[in-house]
Amino acid sequence: MRILLIEDEAGMATALRTVLEREGIVVDHVANAADAREAARSGTADLILLDRTLPDGDGLALIPGIRRDSPGVPIIVISARGDVTDRVSGLDTGADDYLPKPFAMEEMLARVRAVRRRPASVSVQLVQLGNLAYDLANDEATVDGDRLNLPRRELLVLAALMRRRGRTVPRNALEDAVYGFDDEIQSNTLDSHVSRLRKRLSEAGGAVEIHAIRGVGYLLRQTP
Repeated sequence: MRILLIEDEAGMATALRTVLEREGIVVDHVANAADAREAARSGTADLILLDRTLPDGDGLALIPGIRRDSPGVPIIVISARGDVTDRVSGLDTGADDYLPKPFAMEEMLARVRAVRRRPASVSVQLVQLGNLAYDLANDEATVDGDRLNLPRRELLVLAALMRRRGRTVPRNALEDAVYGFDDEIQSNTLDSHVSRLRKRLSEAGGAVEIHAIRGVGYLLRQTP
């Protein structure tokens, strides 16, 4: 799962990022509305955490553009402006949820999970290829019904490949799905994750293979 965090307060952003990454979530952080518009247009976020009070405007003003460019992406507003009128305004503008500050991190995580479970948050809840299945809502992979315990990066690689199963996924698209804006990526890092994922799938009896398309990317397909 990948979250776009739009928050200008450095301390809050660090705390949120730490908690989310501990849950295996990739976090992209921006601190103003201008950068948020650009990041949202990339279409890589599975969910957006949006602070209202940004240095260059009200965060709610971003919602119509996000809804136009990425209609299925859930948006949770986080704000110190927690009066009833503020919450109603946020929800009426198009947010899926509104969480007043201060809040407990456990509640924030629960709301993220709840919003992701809603049918509108993803067009397809479960994707399958052979005996391999991936639950997009809960970020869980199974082979013949048995859950695969994968490290976070390998799980993100698998999710990206499963979303485009049977088609070649370019390297840059995989890197965008797996790494945050601030991550430093070594030239062979992605290949290492793919190699380990390939081994884990084989050991679990997955009837699939990850085929390298030289100079382009990777293709996940059912074993002939």
